[in-house]
Amino acid sequence: MNRHFRLAAVALGLSVLARLAWVLLLPNGMNFVDLHVYVDGSANLGSGNLYEYTDASKTPDFPLPFTYPPFAALVFYPLHFLPFSVVAIGWLLATVAALFGVVWIALELILGKDALRQQYWRTTAVAWTAVGMWLEPVRTTFDYGQVNVFLVLIAMLAVRSTKWWVSGTLVGAAAGVKLTPAVTGLYFVARRRWLDAAWSAIVFFGTIGLTFAITPDETRKYFTELLGDASRIGPVASSTNQSLRGALSRFLGHDVVSGPVWLVAVLITAVLAVLAWRALVKDDLLGTLVIVQLFGLMVSPISWSHHWIWLIPVILWLVYGPMREVAGARWVAGYWLLTTAIGVPWVLGFFQSSIWTVSRPGILSWLGAVDVIGVLVFYAWVAWAGRSSSVRPVDRSHEPARHPVP
Repeated sequence: MNRHFRLAAVALGLSVLARLAWVLLLPNGMNFVDLHVYVDGSANLGSGNLYEYTDASKTPDFPLPFTYPPFAALVFYPLHFLPFSVVAIGWLLATVAALFGVVWIALELILGKDALRQQYWRTTAVAWTAVGMWLEPVRTTFDYGQVNVFLVLIAMLAVRSTKWWVSGTLVGAAAGVKLTPAVTGLYFVARRRWLDAAWSAIVFFGTIGLTFAITPDETRKYFTELLGDASRIGPVASSTNQSLRGALSRFLGHDVVSGPVWLVAVLITAVLAVLAWRALVKDDLLGTLVIVQLFGLMVSPISWSHHWIWLIPVILWLVYGPMREVAGARWVAGYWLLTTAIGVPWVLGFFQSSIWTVSRPGILSWLGAVDVIGVLVFYAWVAWAGRSSSVRPVDRSHEPARHPVP
């Protein structure tokens, strides 16, 4: 075990201990507001009150309802038999493990599996996990007890697998828990993995069929009445909503919903995403995946800052991927590192008079679009960088460790 690995392991260990101390020692450390909703809300599965349940204990200005499909309640249901403190600590530690899995697979997709046998790259994976714990998407995931790191890991496992039934099952089941992972189907289409895409759709509809057999009224209510109702999820214009709809609404002073302005913005984003995808080198699996997932975050009605876990694989791709030597790669990576380390949407939360107020002063509107602007710049840069002679497939499985560990 070399010195760099020991330092990385110590950094990760201290990060985990700091988070545990936060949870166990501070008065409001055991917040986990979303985890409370998962656990207590799912206990109502089959009662007819799943979607009438709300928890206002931590958010009196917005009582939180259970907003996920009934299949999610079925998955979370066993948790309510355990003491909440046990669930919370277990959830925290599992989130760290899932984050490590996200970093590890991201590096695998960039470098190949053989590279991760080298001590340098294993050290890199541990070090980036420690760094990732302090970036806003993960910090707020810990605070709220959110599920997003697990969903990102599942999507990455699906991409990593070469078996269509494994990949399709993972994505279909993840979409059954929370609809947003369904965008991974676009990755399967982009990679011409038709069986994976078809099977993921079958599995997703299977989750609906399963919950319909268990609790037909709640399943029917979710998919016929509640699906697409962003008002149940939260205030669209809050600074922590980093979707196109959130950013445009703050600029214009009213909720743009899915009207003409939003549609034009989605069309522009889609064109840039396609241009970026076409600029990738052949078999750039992670590049394709992050382009698809960022598009999903942009077009979703609400993409809270803790949904943006995908920025960690984006940063890794920029630093180690096939475009790493193109001018601007480090600048784009640095932009994401800086904004997520600061936690710009979180900071802006202290300056908004109310989470329900749509209009923002100009500077707050521009800062509130930090992720939206970042994605548009990222797409445009990738599309431009694809023409550079510096772009080439990554093959470093036998390359000596000569880059500084982050």
